[in-house]
Amino acid sequence: MKKLLSDLSSFADAKINIASLDANTYISTENMLPNKQGITRSAGLPKASQTQAYKSNDILVSNIRPYFKKIWFADRNGGCSNDVLVFRAKNNCYPRFLYYLLADDNFFDYSTSTSKGTKMPRGDKSAIMRYEVSNLPTLLEQHAIAATLSCLDNKIKLNNAISHHLEQMAQAIYEQSFDNTDYLTMPISEIIDVRDGTHDSPKTIINGYPLVTSKHLLSYGVDRISPNHISKNDFDKINERSKVDTHDILISMIGTIGLISLVIENDVSFAIKNVGLFKTSQKEDWVYFVLCHLRSPAITQHIEMRLAGSTQKYISLGELRQLPIAMITENKLRDFNKTIKPVFGEIINRTIENCNLAKLRDTLLPKLMSGEIVVPTEVF
Repeated sequence: MKKLLSDLSSFADAKINIASLDANTYISTENMLPNKQGITRSAGLPKASQTQAYKSNDILVSNIRPYFKKIWFADRNGGCSNDVLVFRAKNNCYPRFLYYLLADDNFFDYSTSTSKGTKMPRGDKSAIMRYEVSNLPTLLEQHAIAATLSCLDNKIKLNNAISHHLEQMAQAIYEQSFDNTDYLTMPISEIIDVRDGTHDSPKTIINGYPLVTSKHLLSYGVDRISPNHISKNDFDKINERSKVDTHDILISMIGTIGLISLVIENDVSFAIKNVGLFKTSQKEDWVYFVLCHLRSPAITQHIEMRLAGSTQKYISLGELRQLPIAMITENKLRDFNKTIKPVFGEIINRTIENCNLAKLRDTLLPKLMSGEIVVPTEVF
């Protein structure tokens, strides 16, 4: 029997005091990650006294630019901005099933097609609640579907946790091996070619090449879903001076400054804007040493002390080229790589595995929702 989303859920409308929230419990569109990747810590709290509340098992969806596919299944109580929709399951709908129903690309396509506005489209709440569910499974079947998809998401979560610990281990190895007080330093540009992307704003087109900015940098790789797209002519023009290759390192230069990303994509078909580029692909023995160095507390502090700008802070290309780096011997670098390469190799493998798991989840999801694939319920 066909159902509307309003038959399965409602918008939560309670309020919560800002004073009772912190960086882990306040959610805005800014700290929701695109492409169904959940959330990060908030950069700050709003100045208002109250905001809308959410509870554990609610589903939060960013209502700005729905095509970014920002969604999170709440595992805690908290508060969120008014640009975030809070869905609460009714008795006929299992909360985790509702999450996957809303995580289906079909829902995001519908929300995008019914949104209002051009530059900053917002979902139409009334239209959203008219989203049709053609084949609502029984509660037992909902549990089975959610459990199947959760297996994939839980594996992604586990990989992320392991990668985080491996990252911390790699950084500890670097810190213990290369205390800057024991080494002379030199500008990093004497070892690695340092460039930056365009500072212009090329015309946005519907189908083209992603223009990656600071907010699209991931620890490993970049977000290709959210960026604006540019023409091939603009893409080629930017890449004349700042072509990105596999095993290069990117750094955010404006906004949230100092985000570091190792390029792991084999097909690097994006350009960069307001992003620094360390051409470590040209000297691959230095990739992991430079990566650890740029993520070290010493360099983070060094960059913070050299920011320019009044209304919006930034780090200049000149300052990036002057970043100090330890003068180490080839033998020391070789010994470091022998220890550290397997660690980063595992991180990269798990990152790639997560991409494949996410693709599998997103392929199975609409088929499970439509009933094309039926999950046995005997074990539930």
